[in-house]
Amino acid sequence: MKNDYSIRALCEHLEASPSGYYDWLNRRTVPGPRALANQTLAQQIKLIHSQSRQTYGSPRIVDALHKQGCHHGRNRVARLMLAAGLYGRQQRRYRVQTTDSNHDQPIAPNRLAQVPKATAPNQLWVADITYIETHEGWLFLAGILDLYSRKIVGWAMSDHIDTALVLKALAMAVLHRQPLANLLIHSDRGIQYASADYRQALNQAGLVASMSRKANCYDNATMESFWSTLKLELIYRRDFATRSQARIEIFDYIESFYNRHRAHSALDYLSPLDFENQNN
Repeated sequence: MKNDYSIRALCEHLEASPSGYYDWLNRRTVPGPRALANQTLAQQIKLIHSQSRQTYGSPRIVDALHKQGCHHGRNRVARLMLAAGLYGRQQRRYRVQTTDSNHDQPIAPNRLAQVPKATAPNQLWVADITYIETHEGWLFLAGILDLYSRKIVGWAMSDHIDTALVLKALAMAVLHRQPLANLLIHSDRGIQYASADYRQALNQAGLVASMSRKANCYDNATMESFWSTLKLELIYRRDFATRSQARIEIFDYIESFYNRHRAHSALDYLSPLDFENQNN
């Protein structure tokens, strides 16, 4: 009503002081120190979230800010993320059976449960197979993870879930890591890992096989955790038209992001590569 009445008259009628009104008006138009600090922090959060490929939630963003010398509480960061519409990982959608343990091939004992925790790279590896849905059909991914650093040291993709798939992942890991003899590699009881060709490849590389107990996914929990991370941070965010598109994006996620840059809570928020470089 200031176009019809003076500010002083309106303030007198509402029993408010003109100075109080102008103070209130200035606070609305000129952000205070806290509001300005939140604006700056929100921009930092958006940048870190973007660099994480929209995967980081508040804990990892708080850690990334801490590494930049900025110390902020998780609740404050979470509140600013919510206001900006920034979220971490998505929810699980489906699960497909990838383990065929109904075979008569030899089963290795669960040696992983009997050995101490890895203290250096190339002591303990775990292997598994997962699946990716595309409009062309399923794409299968075999991976090998180093339990010391959580680094994916070998992987392969194929339209078929067969022994050739896991042999390609194993060949990549052996070629790039050059492990010493008697490295322990753990997998499930699937026919691919129990096959004669796979056992021969392990013998040639000097590796020792270990297998999970029957129908017990917890024996390979670290590899299962990686699959969950891959799917929550990449697969469930995409709608792959072709297997070729999926291959390209999975390669980029593993080699460009996960191994080299993604902060891992079990590694004191270091990437697998940084963890290996820092401790060796």
